[in-house]
Amino acid sequence: MKSIFPVTKKTVFVLFIVLQIRCGFSQIVTSNSASVFLSLKEGVYANGAVSCAHPLAAQAGAMILRKGGNAFDAAIATQLALAVVYPQAGNIGGGGFMTAREKSGKLIALDFREIAPGKASRDMYLDSNGKANTHLSQDGILAIGVPGSVAGIFAELKYAKLPFKTLIQPAIDLARKGFALSKEDARLLNEYKSDFEKYNPGVIIPFVKNVQWKAGDILIQADLANTLERIRDKGLQEFYSGKTADLIVKTMQSAHGLVRHEDLKNYQAKKRVPIQFDYRGYRIISFPPPSSGGLLLGQMLKMVEPFSLKEMGFHSAATIHLMVEAERRAYADRAEYMGDPDFWKVPDSALLSENYLKGRMKSFDPNKATPSGSIGAGNLHESNETTHLCVADKYGNIVSITTTLNGLYGSRVVVQGAGFLLNDEMDDFSVKPGVPNMFGAVGGEANAIAPNKRMLSSMCPTLVLKNDKPFMVVGTPGGTTIPTSVFQSIVNVIDFGMNAAEAIDTPKFHHQWLPDVIKMERNGFDRNVIDSLTQMNYKINFVSGIGRTEMILFENGRMHVAADIRGDDSVAGY
Repeated sequence: MKSIFPVTKKTVFVLFIVLQIRCGFSQIVTSNSASVFLSLKEGVYANGAVSCAHPLAAQAGAMILRKGGNAFDAAIATQLALAVVYPQAGNIGGGGFMTAREKSGKLIALDFREIAPGKASRDMYLDSNGKANTHLSQDGILAIGVPGSVAGIFAELKYAKLPFKTLIQPAIDLARKGFALSKEDARLLNEYKSDFEKYNPGVIIPFVKNVQWKAGDILIQADLANTLERIRDKGLQEFYSGKTADLIVKTMQSAHGLVRHEDLKNYQAKKRVPIQFDYRGYRIISFPPPSSGGLLLGQMLKMVEPFSLKEMGFHSAATIHLMVEAERRAYADRAEYMGDPDFWKVPDSALLSENYLKGRMKSFDPNKATPSGSIGAGNLHESNETTHLCVADKYGNIVSITTTLNGLYGSRVVVQGAGFLLNDEMDDFSVKPGVPNMFGAVGGEANAIAPNKRMLSSMCPTLVLKNDKPFMVVGTPGGTTIPTSVFQSIVNVIDFGMNAAEAIDTPKFHHQWLPDVIKMERNGFDRNVIDSLTQMNYKINFVSGIGRTEMILFENGRMHVAADIRGDDSVAGY
C-alpha cells in the first residue's frame, strides 16, 4: 500500500515500531482499508504547513491546503480529524480557543470554551461539611461542561474558502474505515479501560474490547462517523438541537448529569479582543480571558525583558531562576484576578503595565528563591490533557488553535449512540477557594462556579509578528504548564537563536506559584545547574515530559515547521 507521506532519505519504513527521533516517524501499518501513517517531525514548505498531535490529522490539513483551501480550512479539517484519531484530547465534546491573523492583518480571537450548565451551582462539589469532592469535578457525568468545539468550528467557517462537506470528509473517512494505533495509543486505551467501563455502564463503546489493545490494531468508530455525517448534512444545529443533542441529553439523564437541551441551544462561540504586547521588538498576540494563557505569557515575558538572558546563558541556574521567579509571580496573579470576563472584571491592562510588573519583580533576589508563601497576588489599583495545532498558508493567514477535553479522555463518558467523549472541564473552576484542581492550580472568587460561566483556562494559542509580518505560530497542550512552555519556546527563539525544532524539543521547566516546586524534565538539565538551584532553596520535582509544543517559523520566504518529539506529533505541508 502506498504511503500518504513522501519518502525521503530521512524516513525509513519499519512495521509496528514507534521511534522518538527528530525527522523520524511514528509508524506504518499495512492495511487495505485503515489509514497508514508516518510521523514527520519537521519540514520546510513554501505554500502551506500544519503541525499537530497526530500524523493523519496533519495530513488532512495539508490535503486541504493542496486543494486550494486556506489556513482556516486546513485548521478545521485538522481539528475534525483530531476528534477521530486523537480521542484523548481531540474532540467535538470539549472546547478551545483560536488566535489567528488574516492575510489583511486583521486579528481574530475566537472563544469556544465550554460553559457551566444552567443547573450548576457555586458549591455543587462540596459535601455537607463544606469539604470539596474533586472526584465529582474530575470524573464522570457531573464533571461535564456544555461543549463548544462544534460551535467554534462553524464560527471558523466564516474565514474559510472551501465547502464544509469537503473539510469534514477526511474525519468521516478516518472514523468509518479506522486507523492504526500507535504503541502509545494502545497503552492509553488499555490504561483507561476500567474508567471507560465504569462511566459507561452497559454501553458498548469503541475504546473497549475484551483483549488488550496493541500497536497496529485498527480503531473503527462507526457511531462517531454517523455523528460527523449528520453534522456534515445538517450543520451546526444538528449538534446543538438535533439528534446529536438528543443523544447528549439522554446520556446526561441516564446518570443524573446537568447538561440539558436549553444549555446546548443557548451555547454560542464568542469573539474576544486578543492580548497584544511587545517583547524585544517582536509583537506577541495571544488569547485573553477566559484563558489565563495570554496574560500569563505577557507578564512573564515582560518581567524578564529588562534582563539579558543571552548573557546569563541558556539553561544556566541564573536564567532558570529568573524565569521561574517570573512564572511564580504571574501564577499568583492568575489565582486572584483571572476568570470569565463576562462574570468578572479582569484587569488586563493593569496586569501587563510596565510599572506594575516592575513592582512585582522588586522582591526578586538573584541569589535565592522567593518562597511562594511570601508572594501573593500583586496590589492592583484598578476599578495533561489538551492538543494544539498550528497552520499557515501561502496567502499570509496564520492560525493557532488549542482545544481540550481537560483530563485524558475528559470525563471518560461517551455519548451513547454518538460515539464521542465529553469533557471534564468543570474541574477548571475553583470548586472551593484554595482547593487545587487536577493540575494543582488554585483559585478564588474570580473563577467560582456560576451557571453559564466559562471556566478559567491556561490555553495559550499564540502568534508572533516581526515588522508586522508573520514570524511564529506556537502553542502546546499541558494544563497549567501551557503558558510556561510557550514562554520558554519564544525565549528559545528570540533570545537564544534556536530554530523551531530546537526551541520546542529543548527540555522544559515549570513553576506555578502553588505548589512551591519547580517541575523539570528528567535527564534534561546539567547536574551542576540542579545543584545550584537546590542551594537557592528550590524544591525540584522531575517529570517525564512537559507539553507537546507545535511551532511554525517564517524565514526567507519559507515556513519552517516542527512537531514536538515528546509524542506522535507530526508536520505536513507542501
